[in-house]
Amino acid sequence: MQTIPEQTPTPTFHVDKIPIYGDALLAPMMGFSDLPYRSLCRELGSSISYTEFARAEGLIHNMRRVSEKLIYREDERPIAFQIYTHDIDYMVNAALKIQELKPDFIDINMGCPTKAIANSGAGVGLMRTPIKVAHLFKRLVKELDIPITAKIRMGWDDCQNYKLISRIVEEAGASLIAIHGRTREGGRERDANWDVIGEVKQTVNIPVIGNGDVKIVADIEKMKKHTGCDGVMIGRAAIGNPWIFSGKDRHEVTFEEVQEMMVKHLDRNLEFYGEKLGINLFRKHVVQYIAPMKTTRRYRRDLLTRETKEEFLILLGQIYENLVK
Repeated sequence: MQTIPEQTPTPTFHVDKIPIYGDALLAPMMGFSDLPYRSLCRELGSSISYTEFARAEGLIHNMRRVSEKLIYREDERPIAFQIYTHDIDYMVNAALKIQELKPDFIDINMGCPTKAIANSGAGVGLMRTPIKVAHLFKRLVKELDIPITAKIRMGWDDCQNYKLISRIVEEAGASLIAIHGRTREGGRERDANWDVIGEVKQTVNIPVIGNGDVKIVADIEKMKKHTGCDGVMIGRAAIGNPWIFSGKDRHEVTFEEVQEMMVKHLDRNLEFYGEKLGINLFRKHVVQYIAPMKTTRRYRRDLLTRETKEEFLILLGQIYENLVK
């Protein structure tokens, strides 16, 4: 009998020459896109791993303190390091330094809306200076050997120049643009504007990733159809529901799956951070994992005060027994 060879999967899109398989990916989020959680999402189908953003000055002057953000697993590839600052020289020098750690590409954060960062001219603050953006990306593309990408917003309420910035970074040689459909001032109370994602897709010829208000699995295809974007970046909706990358909404996930994921996540936290810090940092994830579950206030409180892995496991078993009664 003739053996039929397995077909090689077709990439969804490319970042320069790097094939990307899949159209949904975890957004870089401070405090959440660390290696333990990021790697779990990658295993479930997130198509790219973005690190938490790192300040370029820290990478130059205090690499030991921030280098933890740049640790990754080989099975996370493609891996993107995200960095930010308002200073061109620092950005380029930091990018050259971390290029030695062999990421697949480096992403420039021009989307962070935090006041302290934006008002300093970094994050979305960079979008107010198009000429600086042009100089920055030209230097990065010229001096680095790996692709450079950008994450942007619509801009500011009084300066919505997302199409201009998109053209600038493409013309300078960037390989991908991710855009969040809100302005600097546009918080969660405002709906993300998917129309602007479509406008950027019509403006440039490089891949475009859409970001904002993707809450359930169906929203992934909905955004793609509405905007024509190549991929969809998921932030808040992925916290507590990494299964969204495998095509599951939270209500479709069983308690056993949640239990297994929490244990796996805790193990990775303990391995990466050590017991005390690993458990402390795990607590914010516990809140999200148990949010949809019908547990008592006491169980919720107790989960947030466990001090060891063994205590977590015992309590999870008690919660399960209570749920199936």
